[in-house]
Amino acid sequence: MSGFADFEQYDGLGLADLVQRGKVTPAELLDAAIERVEARNPTVNAVVMKLYDYGRTAIADGLPDGPFRGVPYLMKDLTASIAGVPMTRGSTFFADTPPAAADSEHVRRLKRAGLVIFGRTNTCELGLSLTCEPRLYGPTKNPWDPTRIAAGSSGGAAAAVGARMLPMAHGSDGFGSIRAPAACCGLVGLKPTRARNTFAPFLGEGLGGLSTEHAVTLTVRDSAALLDATCGPGPGDPYAAPPPARPYREEAGADPGRLRIAWTAAAPNGAKIEAEPRRVLAETVKLCADLGHRVEERDPEIDRAAVVPTFLTLASANTVVNLASHPTAGRLPREGEIERITWLTAKMGEKVTAADYVRATQAAHRLGRQMAAFHGDYDILLIPGLATLPPKLGWIDMMMDDVNEYWRRVFAFSPFTVWFNITGQPALTLPLGQSPEGLPVAVQLVARFGDEARLFRLAAQLEARHPWFGRKPPLAS
Repeated sequence: MSGFADFEQYDGLGLADLVQRGKVTPAELLDAAIERVEARNPTVNAVVMKLYDYGRTAIADGLPDGPFRGVPYLMKDLTASIAGVPMTRGSTFFADTPPAAADSEHVRRLKRAGLVIFGRTNTCELGLSLTCEPRLYGPTKNPWDPTRIAAGSSGGAAAAVGARMLPMAHGSDGFGSIRAPAACCGLVGLKPTRARNTFAPFLGEGLGGLSTEHAVTLTVRDSAALLDATCGPGPGDPYAAPPPARPYREEAGADPGRLRIAWTAAAPNGAKIEAEPRRVLAETVKLCADLGHRVEERDPEIDRAAVVPTFLTLASANTVVNLASHPTAGRLPREGEIERITWLTAKMGEKVTAADYVRATQAAHRLGRQMAAFHGDYDILLIPGLATLPPKLGWIDMMMDDVNEYWRRVFAFSPFTVWFNITGQPALTLPLGQSPEGLPVAVQLVARFGDEARLFRLAAQLEARHPWFGRKPPLAS
């Protein structure tokens, strides 16, 4: 690579520090990121909308003096509205949607942090999958093994960061869509507490309260500092997460104290957990004990049978509404205009009654209270990130005819993520292991509602003891 050759030696905060000290310019960082996109994207298909001139214009106009001034950034092609920039939602039906007239509040905050947006990343249709293989743009491939999935729905973001095109990228998480891609691509993936980040002004909540926005990052401190830049309610939000006691950046590296950590390898849906996730979980349990934490095996007492049905009721009903939101079509899509699973999930949603939806909402609240009771005894729940290694491309297929088998495969692969979208708790995946094939293997840390601070403290401690930053996939080596 020409230009700023040391680009990949730094995380986002590290690059911003270089800019602040005059060691490199924002334009040089953008050129370095673009060079890597051009070289590596043909292999992984992560970036589907190149906004290079948009980024150059932002630099020329003058960047705010924020914590990430000059750092290149990619936006997922879902949820995040950018004035004048198209958003397809990974769907051929929505591909002709007119660009937004204004930035979403989340995008405004990212820009105020000094980030330089220069593209959009691939996603699955309407975010309805834990793989990223849309008909519109084709499959995103895992940078560690291009025959395998990068996961989804923030698969493009994770593949781009995993391939070291840039140090962090925007994502959203409705049932694991930040954490699963981060786990597959060897990254830090945080789903913040419900309503920690706002969807204003275009939405009050995402996917019935299941979804939230944040990012995939190379380091814990970047995730923490980015959350500082974006968190807080927006105008008209129906509810808000409890505010942090101090900046999250100060938590990453702070002494976590002696934590009460429970661990389990038992999935709420009874899914089989493969050997590698079990091994890395066991190694992390030992590491936590060696660090002085009180660690014991404990399976939370929750209504396990309610987890997946609650999600499917809320998600399928919201899919019906989302499909009706095309601003110019004036109609629902016809069969064949959207992917088969999107169509069949919407058909499921059409059968959901108002009473069904209320019951699902009440079930979600019940699960949240059950986990709150569990966290009366434990600070952290430690579980596998995923149940399996990244599957081969095509296994989670949005063109399947059997919608029940489709969702069975999704939650056989990732049974531990949707749980916390339902309860609203913050959950974080860390790439603490590698398989014999060299694939990333993650664990997941979960804290009580509103307690990202404790997650960042423990995550940074584990990162310091078992660092992963130096690990790179073959195409970035």
